[in-house]
Amino acid sequence: MKKHLIAFAVMALAAGGAMAQANDTIAKVKASGSVTMGVRDSSGALSYTLGDGKYAGYHVELCQRIIANLEKAAGKKLEVKYQSVTSQNRIPLVQNGTVDIECGSTTNNATRQKDVAFADTTFVEEVRIAVKASSGITSIAQLNGKNVATTTGTTSVQTLRKNERASGIDFKEIFGKDHADSFLLLESGRAEAFVMDGSILAGNIANAKNPADFKIVGEILSVEPIAIMLRKDDPAFKKLADDTLKDLMKSGEILKIYDKWFVQPIPPKNVRVGLPASESTKAAWANPNDKPMEDYAKK
Repeated sequence: MKKHLIAFAVMALAAGGAMAQANDTIAKVKASGSVTMGVRDSSGALSYTLGDGKYAGYHVELCQRIIANLEKAAGKKLEVKYQSVTSQNRIPLVQNGTVDIECGSTTNNATRQKDVAFADTTFVEEVRIAVKASSGITSIAQLNGKNVATTTGTTSVQTLRKNERASGIDFKEIFGKDHADSFLLLESGRAEAFVMDGSILAGNIANAKNPADFKIVGEILSVEPIAIMLRKDDPAFKKLADDTLKDLMKSGEILKIYDKWFVQPIPPKNVRVGLPASESTKAAWANPNDKPMEDYAKK
């Protein structure tokens, strides 16, 4: 009986150690010799695939900088593995230890903070309006009586309807099955405007047949902090990630990295997204923080 109790105690200790290590990323990667980066296939210039298992983008590069410091903390060179994630599975894969650091396009909000942690905000998304340059539309008020495109499953039109400047504005929403389809509605003239995240609008305009035919206009409809996602209750790794990002922000190097992906031509097509850093993003760099989206909504 005593042997069984001892065996059970050893197993319990081992399980407890495994669970503790799951929330200690530095210890986990040191033991395994590898780190897994969660990446997105098509999150604009934040994170996207180049094919053949290769990924690139602003958040991918920032994660690579964090991993360089993680290697120093672990005292060894780490094998970097890439795991493609989706909107549906990204949080569970971080929670269960499959992904050590998620480098995509995840909004930091209060609900998600109950399940995961976020590094300091590195990109602030602004929901905007794209129109044809020849339309003469420059504000929400001019959408009255117009067809407005958005993508099925997103909240951009609801955001527009809730905007105080849209009071009394009557427009018809039409839906594209994905962002490319929504942009086609604008391009073909079936919609006079496309409401979506600014980075997505800019990416679609950059890849249009004639980018100069379109522009992003109007008021900012909402502001959302986008951040690199980490496991919850892992203060040592969060500090390492935050310190890495703070150093880049303080030195100004983060702007150079941002411009590399959002202003200069990027692979594989060598097109420009053409989205200079917004004042909201610059403000987040000037005052590093991991505040959720709800704090940005406060006036």
